[in-house]
Amino acid sequence: MSKLKSQTVSYQALCNDASIQLENHPQTKQENQYNLSSTDYKRQKSFKGDRFVTQLKKNFSILPENKLESQDIASAQMALEMLYKQQILEQEPIFESDQMQFINQSGFQYNQQNNFNIHNSKIYNSILIDHKYFTISETLSNYYGKYVRKIQKVPFKVLDAPQLQDDFYLNLIDWSSQNTLSVALNSCVYLWNAQSSKVTKLLDLHNDSVTSVAWSLRGPHLAVGTKIGEVQIWDAIKLQRVRTYKGHIARVGTLCFSDNVLSSGSRDKLILQRDLRLKGNYFLKQSAHKQEVCGLKWSPDGQMLASGGNDNKLYLWSSHKQDKPIFRLSEHQAAVKAIAWSPHQHGLLASGGGTADKTIRFWNALEGKPLQKEDTGSQVCNLMFSKIENELISTHGYSQNQIILWKCNNMKRISTLVGHTCRVLYLAMSPDGSTIVTGAGDETLRFWNLYPQINQDFKQLNGPLHIPTIR
Repeated sequence: MSKLKSQTVSYQALCNDASIQLENHPQTKQENQYNLSSTDYKRQKSFKGDRFVTQLKKNFSILPENKLESQDIASAQMALEMLYKQQILEQEPIFESDQMQFINQSGFQYNQQNNFNIHNSKIYNSILIDHKYFTISETLSNYYGKYVRKIQKVPFKVLDAPQLQDDFYLNLIDWSSQNTLSVALNSCVYLWNAQSSKVTKLLDLHNDSVTSVAWSLRGPHLAVGTKIGEVQIWDAIKLQRVRTYKGHIARVGTLCFSDNVLSSGSRDKLILQRDLRLKGNYFLKQSAHKQEVCGLKWSPDGQMLASGGNDNKLYLWSSHKQDKPIFRLSEHQAAVKAIAWSPHQHGLLASGGGTADKTIRFWNALEGKPLQKEDTGSQVCNLMFSKIENELISTHGYSQNQIILWKCNNMKRISTLVGHTCRVLYLAMSPDGSTIVTGAGDETLRFWNLYPQINQDFKQLNGPLHIPTIR
């Protein structure tokens, strides 16, 4: 596909949809105007990591000075490879030789030829790995962070995305389980294949504009919300429209799948539930929000739906009692677009507030009770839990435009990524969880590798940093 030149779009045209809402909703104006008064708060520096209890001193010996450099590197790589295969890929290690040895950075060599039973893992106090396969004599968190979690501060890939709208209330990118990224640019939707980097144009609405996209959980179907209130289902393989749903009378800013059920939230304040296997435009209409519905997320087990609105409210709906919400959470002081369910802890929900709020809040969704809050100092645009670690990713707007990786147990900042020159309004994650892509009003998509060693395919694909276009 030939690359088209980026068109110069006037601010009025680019934010045409946002300007309509500015006139009707004062709260919307607050989320889409700049606020330069935010403060970056100091974070705690303490970190409690797992420490090995060294009880094998009689089995260690100091290596000669001339052997350290070559053997140390090879053995460290071998140990890391085994760590990933066992803990990430859930594969059992294969010993090619009974004489395999692991050498650590401190210069100690562990020899398996001894009377000690290395399969007795009870003498170690770390819960992160099973030490019957190998031993390390230093703090695991330091070792893991030094060799595995070296997060690059710059994106490894940047895509030009002309006419990517700068609107807080839209959701314009999503990454499928089949490793295809969908990007909505004005009236068009493009598909970017993460394996081949091939870009395909899926659709062009001509007289309408795309306001949200969402992939089905397993199949190749993409749901597309539009400005006039339609929801279209497209087959990404055949590049054909499968179905068109009506029911909303205003733009559809958020979409979310749960198996065969598709939920849509609109500026008309309604949530419509649709079953792709049934006829009809929808089987259930849910009404609770007093302003635009701008965030929807189903829990991993499909039992609860969280909805956030421009009315500063967060509602929890049960799949067994859908006529009205089971909990109404009113602690946020601004629009609630950012919503995420933890895949690691059942019933744990995170939500983020807009410009006047700036906080991330954690909830016990099973009981509707608040757990913890963190003031981020800037507008919270997106939240997403890591698939690999108990960590949370947040993207922010006014005024710092950053991406933050948090440790969930104490909300310690692991890394802060900057690069976008406008609000980081859009966020998606690769199927393996190693990579995130962010989009902003600066009309770029930036790819960040949070777990560099997990998906080696990305390193082979990308090479030097370059800026091709998404269309």
